[in-house]
Formats: sequence, C-alpha cells, structure tokens
Amino acid sequence: MAVDAKAEAGGEIPLLAGAPVVGSLFDLKGDTLATYLRAQRQHGDVVRISVGPPGLRAELHCLFSAEGAQQVLAGQSANFRKDNPFYQEIRDSFGNGLLTSQDEDYLRQRRLIQPLFTKRRVDGYARAVAAETASVITAWQGAADGVVDVSDEMTHFALRAVARILFGTDVEAAVDVVARCVPVLTDYVLRRGYSPVNIPRTWPTPNNRRAAAALDELYGVCDEIIAVRRRTADSGEGGEGEDLLSLLAGARSSDDGEFDASELRDQVLIFLLAGHETTATSLCFALHLLARHPEQQRRAREEITRVLGDRTPEAADMDRLPYLTQVLKEAMRLYPAAPVIGRNAVAAFESGGYTIPAGASVILAPWVTHRHPDYWADPERFDPDRFTPEAEAARPRYAWFPFGGGPRACIGQHFSMLESVIALAMILRAYEFEAVDTSVPVSTGITLLTQGPTRCRVRSLEG
Repeated sequence: MAVDAKAEAGGEIPLLAGAPVVGSLFDLKGDTLATYLRAQRQHGDVVRISVGPPGLRAELHCLFSAEGAQQVLAGQSANFRKDNPFYQEIRDSFGNGLLTSQDEDYLRQRRLIQPLFTKRRVDGYARAVAAETASVITAWQGAADGVVDVSDEMTHFALRAVARILFGTDVEAAVDVVARCVPVLTDYVLRRGYSPVNIPRTWPTPNNRRAAAALDELYGVCDEIIAVRRRTADSGEGGEGEDLLSLLAGARSSDDGEFDASELRDQVLIFLLAGHETTATSLCFALHLLARHPEQQRRAREEITRVLGDRTPEAADMDRLPYLTQVLKEAMRLYPAAPVIGRNAVAAFESGGYTIPAGASVILAPWVTHRHPDYWADPERFDPDRFTPEAEAARPRYAWFPFGGGPRACIGQHFSMLESVIALAMILRAYEFEAVDTSVPVSTGITLLTQGPTRCRVRSLEG
C-alpha cells in the first residue's frame, strides 16, 4: 500500500535514503525504475531523491500520483519546461524537433505539423503498415527452431514502417544507417545526460569521435534524401508525394512560413527516433505477454479471426478489435515506452500537500504510476480487462499516460496505436506464441530498453 506522506504545504518532503556522499546515484544508475518504485512504496506520492556528491548534487522531486502527472502535463503545464541536461543532450544529437523544442519554436512546429497528423491522414498509412507486417510474417517462416527475438524483430519492423511512411520509396537508403547509428547516439546521450560533469563534445575522445561519425552519417543520409525530394518537387518530376517527408517539405502557412532544410532534418530525425522505438517497445511486450498468457492470446486471436477473416486489416478495424486494443493498452501500462518524464519547474508550486521550489527538477514516472496500488489492483498482473470502457471511466485520467498528455501530448499517438493494432492482428492470425524467455529485464534509455533477449517460439497457423 502507498504510504500516507502528505503534509501541510511548506512541510519537508520525504527524502529517499541513499549513500552518505553520493546519495542515490548508484541506486539510480543500477536500476532506475526499481529505485523510483521503492521511493513511492516507502514514502508516498511526493518524494525527494538526492543524486551525486556535494557541489555536484542534483535533487529530484518525484510526483507519482495521477493528480501530480495531470498537474505537470496539463493543468499547470506552462510552469514546466524541458530544460534539463538530458533533453539538451537529445537536442544536440537529434536536433531541435517537435520532441525537444520549446516556446515559439515548438508552437510554430506544432502548427505546421498538426495538419499532417489528422486521423484521416494517419489512417491512410494503414496499407504501408500492413505491407511491412506481411514481410515480417513471411520472414519468420524460416526462423531457426521456430524461435524469434521479438524485441529485435519489432524494432526492425517499426523502423522500416516509420521509414517507409517518412521516405516512401527511399526507405532502403535510410534503414541501415538509422539502425547502425541511432544506438550509438542513444548510448552517447545517456552517458552524458546522466553524468554530473561532461567534457566538450569537440574534444577528440573515442566516445566523442564515435558519436560525431554516427551523427555525420545520419545527417548525411537525411540531407541527401531531403535534397533529392526537393529537386524532384521543384522540377515537377516527383508528382504529389504522399510520404510524410513530402508533406513536411510542403507544410507552410502565411504566419509560420515553412521548414528550411535543417529544420526538416530535425523533424525527420525526431520522427525516426521517437516513431520507431516507442512502437517497437509496445509491440515487443504485447507479444511477449501474450506468449506467457495463452488464454488471453486465444481470446485475442478469436476476436481477430471473427472480425477480419482472411482479409488485410484496415484503419476502420481498430474500433472493431476492442480486446486486441485492450491487450495493447495493458502492455503499455506494464511496459511504458517512456517510463520516466522530466521537467523543470519555473515557479514554486504545491502538489500532494507539499511545496516544490522554483527551479526544481521534477520527475514523473509512468512506470510507477502505472503500478500505483490506488489505481491498479494486483498491479503486476497482466489483465487486459483493466481497459474496458467502464474500467477506464472509473480511473483518474492520468493513472495511465504512456503518450504523455496536455499540450505536449505525443502527436503520433494515433499512428502508434494504428500501427500496433494492425501489426498485432496480422501476426497473431499467422502465428501462435510461446515464451522462451519468461523474464525480461529492462532499463531506461531515451525509451524503455530490454536487457537481453525476448525470445518466443512461434508456430505457423497459416496453410
């Protein structure tokens, strides 16, 4: 049960016990998610965590309740900024795109991009998702011993799907470079984002040189595709492209102008990063959980067969597959792709009976809130029926927030759900799953990361 730790506003916020000199530094480095979960279980919904030695110490103010999440992301969102070192490292590596930009930059970008993510526009990508899923299904026919690592496979699938939607026919030129370079940059961002002191990026250390080479290669392939696309558009040879890059290149308004080449690249890189890692995580764990729970797998497959028969799923089928959608939402509850969210408070504010000071580093943790015993009975149990319409209506809005919320909610959440439901429907219709690895350790990166294989034995149901 959660500890009742509320106090009069201005009272001392409980502090998670740590080591005498470095506080909880090694706890967070060793197992970030377990440390946040322990903080909530021991001290309640508002907890301080001290990190680092004196003189370099950071103090994290953690809000674990649904009400705290709603306050930061929606109700008082203007008071919270992405000013922490971690977001700055993402900006420096992946550009100032929609995920990382702020203030007028963000508002301008959002206004230009929002028309490209209407439901009608996103629904038009269903055919591309289905085609990429069909390739996965065919490839698994030759799996050695019938075993596939769903983490690797879904990462590859989601990258190809988002690259195909971004670049259209230029997908092959980008996939290999992104698959090779993004992990190098992600590891670099994590090392620097969580370090109390960093040397300049320009110093020729092995890590700096490796990251710079990966960044140059990633920038190069994106710049080349963008330049070719603009030349063909200007000459009229490319026709009216419907891939997302063509739409981004054509996005303009009288008030906001249009994206220049470097701004286009920033948006493309952020979409590649956020658009494939998050969906891959959700699909990986949906399949892994179903592989460990045969009754729920059977129920999902029965719904798919009843609704789809042998036909390829379409965007309209999302509403016809409620149980499959519940499976996906429950997987995202247990394994949220963004398990930790950071903000900086501009002004002091009150939350949960405490006063958090101006300038505080504020932490929200979907990983913890999604396991909060006040909202979720037996929270570690996999139960898709938690997401029936009646059950969802009975919970606070921010008891579940895998896509964030408020003015900065993920612009691609409908696309992620569409892609995931279509892919799950086709894969579960084609294969039966049995877990080989019954336990999969995870850690925090820019998104949730698996630590080791996530293998399933697949048995073909086709033919």
